[in-house]
Amino acid sequence: MNERQKQLVANAEKYRDLMFDAEEFIWKHPQTGFTEWEAHNYLVPKYEALGYTVNLAGKIPGHGNIPGFWVDLDTGKPGPTLGIFGELDALDIANHPESVNGMTHCCGHHAQSAALLGLAAALKEPGALDGLSGKIRLIAVPAEEMIQLGFREELRRQGVVSYMGGKVEFMYRGILDDVDIAIMVHGTSAGPGEPFDFSCGLGNNGCMAKTIRYKGKSAHAGGSPHLGINAEYAAMLGLQAVNNLRETFQEKDYIRFHPIMMGVNCAVNIIPDEMKIESYVRGKTNEAIKRENIKINRALAGAALATGAGVELIDRPGYSPEVHDYDFMKLVEKCCADLVGEDRVRFDYTEWSTGSSDFGDITCVMPGVQFNAAGATGTFHGIDFKVADKERMVVNSAKGQLFVIDALLSDDAANAKRIIANYKPVYGSIKEYFDDVNDFFLDKDAVVYDEKGNATVDFKN
Repeated sequence: MNERQKQLVANAEKYRDLMFDAEEFIWKHPQTGFTEWEAHNYLVPKYEALGYTVNLAGKIPGHGNIPGFWVDLDTGKPGPTLGIFGELDALDIANHPESVNGMTHCCGHHAQSAALLGLAAALKEPGALDGLSGKIRLIAVPAEEMIQLGFREELRRQGVVSYMGGKVEFMYRGILDDVDIAIMVHGTSAGPGEPFDFSCGLGNNGCMAKTIRYKGKSAHAGGSPHLGINAEYAAMLGLQAVNNLRETFQEKDYIRFHPIMMGVNCAVNIIPDEMKIESYVRGKTNEAIKRENIKINRALAGAALATGAGVELIDRPGYSPEVHDYDFMKLVEKCCADLVGEDRVRFDYTEWSTGSSDFGDITCVMPGVQFNAAGATGTFHGIDFKVADKERMVVNSAKGQLFVIDALLSDDAANAKRIIANYKPVYGSIKEYFDDVNDFFLDKDAVVYDEKGNATVDFKN
């Protein structure tokens, strides 16, 4: 660790209490995507007290009001803009012992937001920007978890949002138009035999969001079931039909389909006339997701046809695959090693995760790396999750990001400029990105019957 890095560490440690207070508050006030007003309202005055001008995502003309904001810091020298994200949302997981109103931050996003606040404070310290070029944009973003699809679809119908994920929505609102390169730190756990503080893999799957509504006909379940069409049975058959396709999914595409049945709204003595299902279709590329989704929709429609039911398919853009640039990963790895030592860093340049994040949409248009800070125990998204070591998961996160900022933007931002110049994004522009992902939108009754009972089947865009 050189003298400059030692000063950056001291700058971060000065705000340990600020970060720990934020981590505790947001943990105790969890809210799910696009409703994170308590975290938003807690953080905004904290940034203002540090001297930042806070820009509200919900105040952009032509768009609805949502939580989230960004602040800019200008080094005073020309150069690229580095975007740094902290996520605001929790999960609905009522069985967690510290659940509040059925929600818990068992994804660790509260720690991200606390680290971002500490980072913001450290960057205001005298000399923090010495030798740097360009701008830094700190972005508190909502709705990373792709959950509550019905609620988000209602927000779309109301015109509050246009997309299901927070970073995608921020991109659509133009908040990232002048951002050139990005980083983010997510929490992770380092269990027995994994004594590391920072980790990172090559990338992870993308996904599309999917709502399936089987439509039947209600009747008395005991007295006249022959007059009904059981939507639940049709849904079960549809899921079995998709399961029968699994061996046709090629390993190289990492396809995942994991539906949940949302239940029926009728009594036990009534043939259910509706069954809703929510799922993702995940994959390594958007092309693979689109291709396999056609097969899935065909199977779902076939089950409806077999039982005489109808089926409505509602597909939405989810998150694009996340791919980390090799050169950028190497720089981040060195920064992490400078902070905690090479033996405490686990970067795997071939590891692929089948989870999804809307940071993937960022890497589709600019170089980006999402790396992980250890400090949690238990299972992510599980009822035993907790942040056991705030020093590692919050303070180390802020320190590591300070090191990356310094490495990217020092020396006339030479490293950032090189990474940006050599990066080959999936899409040449944000507009090109939206033109492609908008192909995921589908609203269709896939099986329609005429008065004679003849069926028309159409499950494609």
